[in-house]
Amino acid sequence: MTELAGGGGAVGDGLRIRAFEVADTERVVALWRSTGLVVPWNDPYRDIERKLAVQPELFLVGESAGTVVATAMVGYDGHRGWVNYLAVDADRRGERLGALLMTEAERLLTERGCPKLNLQVRSTNEGVIEFYRRLGYQVDEAVSLGKRLIPDGPARS
Repeated sequence: MTELAGGGGAVGDGLRIRAFEVADTERVVALWRSTGLVVPWNDPYRDIERKLAVQPELFLVGESAGTVVATAMVGYDGHRGWVNYLAVDADRRGERLGALLMTEAERLLTERGCPKLNLQVRSTNEGVIEFYRRLGYQVDEAVSLGKRLIPDGPARS
């Protein structure tokens, strides 16, 4: 049962999935750092600020016993859905928290009429690629290209 309206709801295994709140910022950034998602060319604080300006209700936090244990930054541009910053606390891996967040992301995108969900994984991250394969995702025969329009510089500490 997921019920994000009105503050969120419990979802199996004591996980509550809800929308991000500004008070979560430091806990979320700490989780991202501990899981290796923060890279020098992306400032996580700026990424959070940017997400809060666009579909903030799709920035998901998984909370258990008052602790942020998982996140997913979801978006829909009218053509495709995207997931970024899917993170699960290392001590909670294997509990299907990532799968629960992805199920919620898919539900929210389907509600909005999103026909396809895309995500990017570093090609060297075989464990994460296998995680998504188990959820039914396939490697698309496409090349991901990118161009930085606004440089972030080094991430804030």
